[in-house]
Amino acid sequence: MPNKNFCQGPYCHTRTTQDRFLKSRGVIRGRYANVNIDQDMQHYNYTRSKYFCSTSCQDEWLNINMTNVEQSRPIEFIRHRRESQGYAKVKNEDRWGGQYSIQRVDNGQVIE
Repeated sequence: MPNKNFCQGPYCHTRTTQDRFLKSRGVIRGRYANVNIDQDMQHYNYTRSKYFCSTSCQDEWLNINMTNVEQSRPIEFIRHRRESQGYAKVKNEDRWGGQYSIQRVDNGQVIE
C-alpha cells in the first residue's frame, strides 16, 4: 500500500474513469491522494494534496462540510478505499471501430 491517504472527496468513488475501474471485480474505486503523507512541503497546494486527488474533490468536500468547519464540529476521516459496485466495460461498435466505455450494469442489463 502506498504511503498516501485515500481521497476524502465525497463522490470520488462514483466517477467513471479508466484509472478508477477495476475490471476483475466490476467496481469503481476512489483514488489515492496526490502527495505522500510524510513529504514535508510547506506550500499551500501540497498540504491540500495530502488529502485529495483533485481540486474538484476538494471543492465538493468543502461544499458539504463547510458548516461543520465553521462550527468546529468533528468530521469523519475516510480510512478505507470506497467502492461503487455494478459496473462493466462495454464495447461500443460503430463504423470507426470499437471503443470501450464503463457503464453501470444491473442484473446483466445496462442502466441508462
